[in-house]
Amino acid sequence: QVQLVESGGGLVQAGASLRLSCAASGRTFSSYAMGWFRQAPGKRREFVTTISWSAGNTYYADSVKGRFTISRDNAKNTVYLQMNSLQSEDTAVYYCAAGAPRISGRESDYRYWGQGTQVTVSS
Repeated sequence: QVQLVESGGGLVQAGASLRLSCAASGRTFSSYAMGWFRQAPGKRREFVTTISWSAGNTYYADSVKGRFTISRDNAKNTVYLQMNSLQSEDTAVYYCAAGAPRISGRESDYRYWGQGTQVTVSS
């Protein structure tokens, strides 16, 4: 059974940093792209960032470019999201996604999803 478990969320003040982790179990994702999406209250889930299987390619939403960094450790089957200079607009539930054949901003390209971790940024 495949599981993606996110951790690292919390309540922080604007300008602070957080690092999210997503640990995968049940299969290895070293040959697949992984990504992060988020859903703010009352809004649709949106793409945040994605990383290729080799970590050689990444892609970011304009809203987080320059502030967020995605990375992965295939030996640990884990993907990370370093979030700096957090803003109130970053408040959302953050979801890890895995199993895309290549980097993608489309939800439908990802086969597996985590349950999400809450990030709240107070201004």
